Amino acid sequence: MKLIDLHTHTLLTDGELIPAELVSRAHARGYTAIGLADHVDASNIEWIAQAMLRAAEALNRHQTVTVIPGVELTHVPPGQIAELAQRARDLGIPLVCVHGETTAEPVPSGTNRASLEATIDILVHPGLITETDAQRAAERGIHLELSARQGHCITNGHVARLALAAGAKLVINTDAHAPGDLLTEATWHAVARGAGLTEAQAQQAAANSAALVEKLTAQPSGS
Repeated sequence: MKLIDLHTHTLLTDGELIPAELVSRAHARGYTAIGLADHVDASNIEWIAQAMLRAAEALNRHQTVTVIPGVELTHVPPGQIAELAQRARDLGIPLVCVHGETTAEPVPSGTNRASLEATIDILVHPGLITETDAQRAAERGIHLELSARQGHCITNGHVARLALAAGAKLVINTDAHAPGDLLTEATWHAVARGAGLTEAQAQQAAANSAALVEKLTAQPSGS
């Protein structure tokens, strides 16, 4: 299978590694693609976006792991999510994630719903997402994340059950902040099994990530 992770962090926000080292370590784990999606709000979205775009452009010229520049809108007031998601698009960012209503943090209520009405790609660690919101994710083609990260992962079974019932697309990501957070093929499958996915459902999640990489690398900047 292709190991793909579309939710990781660098030391540009709260990760431990510069982009080049994170990508190098991902390569050593067998990754084929990685999304660099550092935390943003209105205060830093411009310079983080510019840094992500520079890093991805340079790295993609010199190594084989496909690097996708992204952002993660984090603890943003729900009423501002659509505006900032569009700002990220206007800045040329292909991968837009939103920090969902994980039970591990006091994320503003209404974040999941506002995110699913915005132009985003992945609602990450959406916590105790509702059936209505899972259905909206399916309608809008927004991916729901199963997280490998401690704390965020405790609702993976709930997310998987509602997403599968609604027909929403699942992806498996790490929310990596440190080198040890990156997965191997074996630990990727452990996350899938732990969420209650069958082998066929796990393979579909992997295929969802691969298709999203293809979409994000094919679209013109700023679309």
